[in-house]
Amino acid sequence: MKKNKRHQWGQHFLVNPRVRDKIVRVIHPQKNELILEIGAGKGVLTQALAQKGGSVLAVERDSGFIPFLKKLEFPNLRILQNDIRALHFHEIVKNHPQPINKLKIVGNLPYSISSPVLFKVLQEREVISVCVFLLQKEVAERVCAQPGSKQYAPVSILFQNYFTSQIHFTLSPGAFFPPPQVQSALLSLKTRPKPIFSLKEEPRFRKFLQGSFRHRRKKLSNNLRRLDFPLSFIRTAFNRIGLEENVRAEQLSLSQFVTLYEFLYFHPSE
Repeated sequence: MKKNKRHQWGQHFLVNPRVRDKIVRVIHPQKNELILEIGAGKGVLTQALAQKGGSVLAVERDSGFIPFLKKLEFPNLRILQNDIRALHFHEIVKNHPQPINKLKIVGNLPYSISSPVLFKVLQEREVISVCVFLLQKEVAERVCAQPGSKQYAPVSILFQNYFTSQIHFTLSPGAFFPPPQVQSALLSLKTRPKPIFSLKEEPRFRKFLQGSFRHRRKKLSNNLRRLDFPLSFIRTAFNRIGLEENVRAEQLSLSQFVTLYEFLYFHPSE
């Protein structure tokens, strides 16, 4: 039963030590920081982090892996059995014995929870310095996507506003056991000192982006009408900010989306 459970959870464990070393170099552990590892598994990455870094908090949901992790006897390593989605990064920072301001978060993310973890990072970004995640290549490409690409999506826009992102390298299924059916990529996210734009009512902006991309093949104006904006008001907004009437959501930059959002929601309709 446990094997099926892990397969359903989407866990694929890194088995290539050279790849592990490349990941550690990107993480660049420092003695004065707290590293939170998501999905520690059997501790392949955990051990290297504890050897090179300051404090390491290894989080693992599956009780079957806790005995493996407890064999790693490092004074700077703490093991926590829990679901990462149930934890609060702010509380981890607050309760750390040594005074710290921010976390460095790393991990080989199970494919089934990569999206929830990414949005958790967005929500608690104030206490995060850097994230380094090994995850599905398509997800990494979506985070880093630019306007005009097929991968460009609301998550691309949101992360661009708050983080600088980079895909360092991709991995074939053979680097893992069991091998996944997709390629993986190592993604780093560095929190910007301040966001590019300070968004008014950010939850509303997220819903606005989701509505704008709801039907990718349709014109943006058609998607906005489904958000209950009158067509005449949409045309006024497009005209004021210089958008073509047949533009699609994937063609707008972060700046254009913010400008359009502020006009539609905070400008009195005519």
